[in-house]
Amino acid sequence: MAWDKTMPARPVVAVAGVTGAVGREMLKVLEQRNFPASRVVALASARSAGKTVPFAGGELVVEEMTAGSFTEVDIALFSAGAGISRDFREAVTGAGAVMIDNSSAFRMDTDVPLVVPEVNPEDVAWHSGVIANPNCSTIQMVVALKPLHDLAPIMRVVVATYQAASGAGAAAMDELYSQSGDFLRGQEIHVEQFAHRIAFNCIPQIDVFLDDGSTKEEWKMVVETQKIMHAPDMRVHATCVRVPVLRCHSESVNVEFSAPVALKVAREALSNAPGIIVLDDPATQTYPMPAMLEGTDDTYVGRLRTDPTVEHGLAMWVVADQLRKGAALNAVQIAEALLG
Repeated sequence: MAWDKTMPARPVVAVAGVTGAVGREMLKVLEQRNFPASRVVALASARSAGKTVPFAGGELVVEEMTAGSFTEVDIALFSAGAGISRDFREAVTGAGAVMIDNSSAFRMDTDVPLVVPEVNPEDVAWHSGVIANPNCSTIQMVVALKPLHDLAPIMRVVVATYQAASGAGAAAMDELYSQSGDFLRGQEIHVEQFAHRIAFNCIPQIDVFLDDGSTKEEWKMVVETQKIMHAPDMRVHATCVRVPVLRCHSESVNVEFSAPVALKVAREALSNAPGIIVLDDPATQTYPMPAMLEGTDDTYVGRLRTDPTVEHGLAMWVVADQLRKGAALNAVQIAEALLG
């Protein structure tokens, strides 16, 4: 059943998991976009209670998240892990708040919309108290696919991702820093956050392996793309790789259309699409790169060219800051969509 409660013009917003990398970024995005919150509540586990986090020129005192934390909350931005989201779903929705969840807990539930505002904002209308934020690698890809899919239905997508360490959290970023230093000093390297050393290495595994040989991250990109784009027949094949980059995921994306699409037309569609910036000038070696795009909000597209290996093919390179558009920004944009 769709949600029938009216959202106030100045809602109370809670950020659950506020001390994590995405939680901190959510606070930054709320402030930078002047989100019209009447109050922002900072929530985390008991061990973080009493700490402070910066917000809007001041500080918020972190409160322990309990079932009673949401009695006066209208929107709860969650980035505390799938288990916590499942545990608190009833407390949030029972209090009349809307949960915007950044974990994988509810993304494929049939009663939960999976939303990227540039792609399927209309799906916000049928939520029943929970709206899911897609996987970070999925978000930036579907932002780039949407204007192309509008030109001619996309039949097949093949994507290889180059995902930053911070996609695995703040501790993973710290491990990249520490391992890099240890490697350069010739010291022993300790591995905790990844399956293998991340410094000066690429790891072709993100999340666990499934029976078909793909990883759960790759599976997410397939099923989430189909759900967001309302394209259950779109064939998607992904290879997801963790690389020694601090922030911003990169993706090599090959698209096969159902009908001819001229390269010039595709470029114009991408250039005019919301949330996309085309950086593509081989003459000046201009293309998106993670090092230049940290902290940005848009999805950047470059290396646009025809893929001659299929009948109607296009290749492109897509980069976005996965802590911003891939997580915190997308969640806040969903909250903005709730306000109408």
